[in-house]
Amino acid sequence: MMTRTRVVVTGVGVVAPNGIGKEAYWSSLREGRSGIKAITSFDASEHPSRIGGEIRDFQLSTPPGMHLSAKRLAYQTQLALAAAFQAVDDARLTSAMFDGRRTVPLVLGVGSSAVEVIASSMAHLIKRGPRRMHVHSAHVCHPHHAASIISQYLPFISQATTMGSACTAGMDAIAAAADLIRRGKTEIALCGGTDAPINSLTYAAMAAAGLLSLHNDAPEKACRPFDADRDSGIVSDGAGLLVLETLDHARARGARPYLEITGFATHVDTDPEQPGNGWEYCMRDALANAGRRPDSVDYLCAHAPGHPLIDRIETAMIKKVFGAYAYRLPISSIKGVIGSPLSAAGPLQVIACALALQEGLVPTTLNLEKPDPDCDLNYLTGKAQHLQPRVILINTHGLGGGNSTLIVERVDHD
Repeated sequence: MMTRTRVVVTGVGVVAPNGIGKEAYWSSLREGRSGIKAITSFDASEHPSRIGGEIRDFQLSTPPGMHLSAKRLAYQTQLALAAAFQAVDDARLTSAMFDGRRTVPLVLGVGSSAVEVIASSMAHLIKRGPRRMHVHSAHVCHPHHAASIISQYLPFISQATTMGSACTAGMDAIAAAADLIRRGKTEIALCGGTDAPINSLTYAAMAAAGLLSLHNDAPEKACRPFDADRDSGIVSDGAGLLVLETLDHARARGARPYLEITGFATHVDTDPEQPGNGWEYCMRDALANAGRRPDSVDYLCAHAPGHPLIDRIETAMIKKVFGAYAYRLPISSIKGVIGSPLSAAGPLQVIACALALQEGLVPTTLNLEKPDPDCDLNYLTGKAQHLQPRVILINTHGLGGGNSTLIVERVDHD
């Protein structure tokens, strides 16, 4: 059997509605404190859903000696740039390590264009006419804007790639970066996802599609994964970025890995009436890619956005893959705390698992109070639970029928 290059995570950056920075983010997950609140960034009084995962008190700060104008950046770009600075700092990467050379690829998942820029530009066009359009509008609103800006402000980024596979894009970006390392293209990569869907246009569209919870009177309890009273999910703004590198390179420079990425697969749904039914093949293929049997998984970090159909189908697919072991396998969803930050969801799940492995605690499923009879597996509830998982399976699902699964494992330290 050919020996594969081992890929590990050595740095994480988090900007999420339940916390900015890994410490605040993990504290919220550990204690089960929701980041879902009433919307304040736009007038949502006429909207069916008026709650979401807004990031309060966020201001883009830059490293010493670096200057930029946040006003000229789309919001999802600001979030991504802040998370990138954090991840690089957490991994203890410096420009001096690269001798002035650009050698680090960036792969970033982005689910949509900067809708708030498009909406404001359209309003400006209607009010002032086509000859008075802001000169930066075309550059700021496109999906690749975040990756291009990060590459400008991190001088060691050698190439910038944007993946747009809806809500799985951030997870797919992590897998693509890991593949670059495994194929010997680089020893270090930066990857993750960002999205900022909390704006009036996106909210109106998603509510019309039945993708937003209407529990406006109790925001912190609105997102209810696997619960019988769930009515839909809650979207959030957010960004999660990670530094990946070879295990040998990490150890040579004294970096302590959070976890190892050992398997990945992606598969589209085979039945449009059954969103998420592609998870069966996705989970099986990811386990095979990692060289693991289903009963070797110690914890499953579910996608479970609190949607009536998707949660039920994910449960059914877990049963198909894991058989009788599915009823003993510890499972939880962090969406009750963070909501669904689209392309950032997968990376934020990976980061949650990284911090769980570091501390020996697994976050549980917030707001699961009345179990759905169709969702009858071993879902963790209450306070964070003391577990020492070695192998973790992480699921994501996206609009359009895409599914991605990542297998991560604990790294034994000498």
